[in-house]
Amino acid sequence: MPLKLLRLHRRCGPHAPRPFTPAVPALAFAVLLAVGVAADAATLYKWTDANGSVVYSDQPPPGNIKAETISGPPPPANPNAVKEMVNKEAELKKQQLDRTEATQKVDKEAVEARRVREACVKARDQVRQLAATQDVLVRINEKGERVVIDPETRQRERENVEKWIGQNCRP
Repeated sequence: MPLKLLRLHRRCGPHAPRPFTPAVPALAFAVLLAVGVAADAATLYKWTDANGSVVYSDQPPPGNIKAETISGPPPPANPNAVKEMVNKEAELKKQQLDRTEATQKVDKEAVEARRVREACVKARDQVRQLAATQDVLVRINEKGERVVIDPETRQRERENVEKWIGQNCRP
């Protein structure tokens, strides 16, 4: 007796076969019917009725009348489809080229802005050096000799650098 109860318990577990439900076949039949109706929607029937008239219908003829199955007309062709496709492709290529050019322009502007900022930093440092009168500034001439910069030259160079900063650098 305990063995029978144990076996019964195993059949009721999560791996036990499920009982038959009529909803599953009904659902499968409904899906098959819907697919069949969709396939039949494009089918036309042609037959001659008892009066000798030719009848066209999307419904099959009643009774044992011979009917010819006719497929629906093909969708209307677009005579400009190739032209439209080529134009669309050309437009997409143009947009891509425009984006590439815009990106290159932004990159070029960023490089130029960084170059100007660096030049401005150097120019401001040069102005500070030229303004510091306690420092002796020396240049190397064409002969390779050291030459001390006199105060007037120092002042002229400082004014020139400040003028360049005013024209090229942000405050």
